[in-house]
Formats: sequence, C-alpha cells, structure tokens
Amino acid sequence: MGQLVYRNQSEMRRGYTTGTCAAAAAQAAALLLLTGKAPQEVRHITPSGVALSLTPEQTCLEQDAAVCAIRKDSGDDPDVTNGIRIFARVEKRPSGIEIAGGTGVGRVTKPGLACAVGKAAINPGPRAQIIAALEAAAAGCGYPGGFAVTISAENGEAIAEQTYNAHLGVLGGISILGTSGIVEPMSEAALMETTHLELDSLLAQGQRIAFLCPGNYGADFGRDTLGLDLEQAVKCSNFIGDALDYAAWKGFPEILLVGHAGKLVKLAAGVMNTHSSVADGRQEVFTAHAALCGASKPVLEQLMQAISVDACIAILDEAGLREPVMQHIAAAIEQKLRLRLRGRANIQYIMFTSRYGLLAQSAGAEELCEKLRK
Repeated sequence: MGQLVYRNQSEMRRGYTTGTCAAAAAQAAALLLLTGKAPQEVRHITPSGVALSLTPEQTCLEQDAAVCAIRKDSGDDPDVTNGIRIFARVEKRPSGIEIAGGTGVGRVTKPGLACAVGKAAINPGPRAQIIAALEAAAAGCGYPGGFAVTISAENGEAIAEQTYNAHLGVLGGISILGTSGIVEPMSEAALMETTHLELDSLLAQGQRIAFLCPGNYGADFGRDTLGLDLEQAVKCSNFIGDALDYAAWKGFPEILLVGHAGKLVKLAAGVMNTHSSVADGRQEVFTAHAALCGASKPVLEQLMQAISVDACIAILDEAGLREPVMQHIAAAIEQKLRLRLRGRANIQYIMFTSRYGLLAQSAGAEELCEKLRK
C-alpha cells in the first residue's frame, strides 16, 4: 500500500487496525486448517480497498483447529496496541461463520456501543472483514463449509487499562476496531470516533446532558471546582465543533461545555477546532474585544504580544478592563455556540484558567451543573 502520508509538513507512515489483524489472522488460520500448510504471507484487502501482504506468526495446526497471529503495526500513529499480536483460532463447522472473543478481547457491559451487551467487543466493521477473509480462504480451497473463529489479543487486558474501554463499559480487554482497516497517523477521525462512542454510551444509559471537556484541565475543573462526576463527562479534545454537532444530532437536548480559556476563548472568533496548528488567535480575540471596550493603543499592543491567556488577563487587570472585556468575549462565545447549533440543543459553557479560576459562564450553566449533580 501507499504507506507514506503527509501530516503537518512531515512524512508519516500509515498502519493497519486490530480489525485488519484479526481478519488476516483468521484468513491465515483457515488456510492452514484447510491445506495443512501455514502460508508465508497472506494478501488481505481492507474495507478501504488497500491491499496488504502480512506475515503470520505463531502458526499452529491442532487436531481440529488452526491458530495464527498477525502483529499490529500502527505506523506513526501513537497507539497503545502497536506491536501486539492478534490471534485467530479457526475450526470447521457445517455452515456459516461464528465469531467469538477470547483472551484479551473485552466484553461489552453497557448499552449504546456498536456491539450488544454481553458480546465480545469486536465491532461490526472488523466482523465483516473477518467473514470476508474466511470466505475468501474457503473459496480458494474449494471448501463448502463454515467456520468458528475465536479472536484473542496478546496482553489485551493490561493494554485496555491505558484506553477508554472501562469508561465505555468494555471490560477484560481491548476492542477489535477499524472501519477502513487502515490506521492514519495522528488520526483526527479516530479521536472524534472515540468521542462519538462515549456520547452514544452515555445517551443509551439515560444521560440527557452532553457534558463535554476539551481536555484534562476542563475535566479536573469540573470535578474539583464544580463538583461534577467525571463518569458523566466526555473529553472531546480540540474537536469542539464536531462534538457539539454530534451531541445535537444524537438527540442530547442539553450540552454543557467546560474548558480552559486557552481553548474556549477561540470560540469567540468562531474557531471550533482549537488546536494551535489549525488556528490560534487568542491574543487577537483579547485585543479585538479590548479595542471595542475602549482600551488604549499601548494596552492593545501588550495584549498582542502576550504569550498566554493568563498574561492577557493580567494586562486587563492592570488597565481596569477585565470585567467589560470578559463580558464582551463571553457574549461572542455564546453567539458563536448558538449559531453553530441553530437551536438543536440548549448549549451552556463555563470557561476558566488555573490561575484566575472562573472567567466566564453562560446564564444557564449553573442549572445544568445542578442537573448533573443530581
């Protein structure tokens, strides 16, 4: 496959998902079972159409079954599953294909995920991949029957502790994931998909307020200062706009956004992906709103040179302008949030910094906090 892509002016290597590993391992095990010979490599076509040649490991032919593993390669994406082996144990059955989860594959305990409660956390995309791979192996060998396959993950239970699985209600191991079958380095889509899954789970459990935090600072402030339960929270990283859109689309009637001003102040300019490589503009927001509140040119020049939100607040305090400027920025944030949602949900927000504490909040934010506390 074309293994190199460009991210932020750098050349980076693509990888493949746990779902692709499971499918290729199942294909290799089926070929070993049907021919008695382990393949040196398997050619696997991912759902996105990318062809891979993967090398089976730990091949073993038992009396009534065959086992093969494929080692996960995440490319240049920071993935805790990189390098682990995904195993498939394949047996014959009269017809059909039955897929089960073995050691290291988690089990779903909460509703709202792609897999039913009680089932192994092998998502629909990888299940379809596994079925297609086994059908291809059967056709190539002229075998008319079916298969039973058990997918396992090396060190899956320990690795799962480094993921969001427990928060989502997936216990005992990792999830077998992947829609395209390919891992894109530094994948924004993967981060947003995690946010979507968490929102799905909370909605299915009956929560009706989407409590969003861009990162750990927002989550910590929600817990330590606002007294909120982080089991109710979803971290949306920098993708605030996508999280708002998805929560409204799923049917959450109310949304509470709690975040550090370093990110949320950008919303006043309509910036809904707050990563600094996409758009910064913090100084520009403070400078523009200070100008509208009558700040002098020297103050505006200081704001444009400030290196942080806290530095901007200190400058405004010295000029006696913090309150009017923050009110001006707060109104702009509310306007941009409401414009984004177009009445699809009641959106409220709370903005703070670690040094100055609460800086601004919308009129209905405390009411949503009270609902969450109950």
